[in-house]
Amino acid sequence: MIRKVLKITLIATAGLVVVSLFVGRDTVSYFRTTAGYFSDSVRESIPIEFQIDRARGLIQDLVPEVRKNMHIIAKEEVEVQKLDEQIAETEDRLAKEKEQILRLKTDLARRDDAYRYAGRSYTVEEVRADLAHRFERYKTADATQASLKEMRIAREKSLAAARQKLEGMMAAKRQLQVEVENLEARAQMLAAAQTTSNYQFDDSRLGHVKELIAGLKTRLNVAEKLVGAEANFHDEIPLDKSAPENIVEQVTEYFAPAPRQVQVTLK
Repeated sequence: MIRKVLKITLIATAGLVVVSLFVGRDTVSYFRTTAGYFSDSVRESIPIEFQIDRARGLIQDLVPEVRKNMHIIAKEEVEVQKLDEQIAETEDRLAKEKEQILRLKTDLARRDDAYRYAGRSYTVEEVRADLAHRFERYKTADATQASLKEMRIAREKSLAAARQKLEGMMAAKRQLQVEVENLEARAQMLAAAQTTSNYQFDDSRLGHVKELIAGLKTRLNVAEKLVGAEANFHDEIPLDKSAPENIVEQVTEYFAPAPRQVQVTLK
């Protein structure tokens, strides 16, 4: 096959030289056309079995890419799980902070002179300042929580798209494997058909055996006829079977002429 490719290459090169001498500026277009024919010739000269093995190798090359995508998806799933845990923890903390803020708001609404928490006494200004600080922190945390939820939704969509892409890639890989197996089976059937059509069977011995069997059948048929003849023809009077007593009358009646029919004409 290599010699054939080299031969085609030399012929193509010689053709390009001749074309460049005669067509001048149109050499580029001729070169492209010749290159196309050369590419087709080389492709057609490659055995089908080699191309099938090449296709199988290209499919096998998809495995690292599939595994890479699987690793990316697994990593993203871990990140989304961590994000879910963070959102859940923040929800619990915000719920407690909200409860405390509402408690301070209710206490300040009573307009007491002082407030006592955990064994310590606080002035109205101290409680009001603490409430303002807690409220600002809560609003910031609540806004952050909203951002985390939006991020969670976006990453989940991205993860779903990645899963779908991976599933599509794996399905396409399986389909390509099936198609390659089908091509291989068709190539094997074609090779078997070509081998059968090119093979010339020697049927001389088969004819000899048929002729021998036909002769044996003829001999057996003749032998069976002879056995039957010996049983039907006798050179002696058979004693076990007697002729009928009216044999003479039977013979006379069988060979007697038929009586004439007289036609009567009425006047």
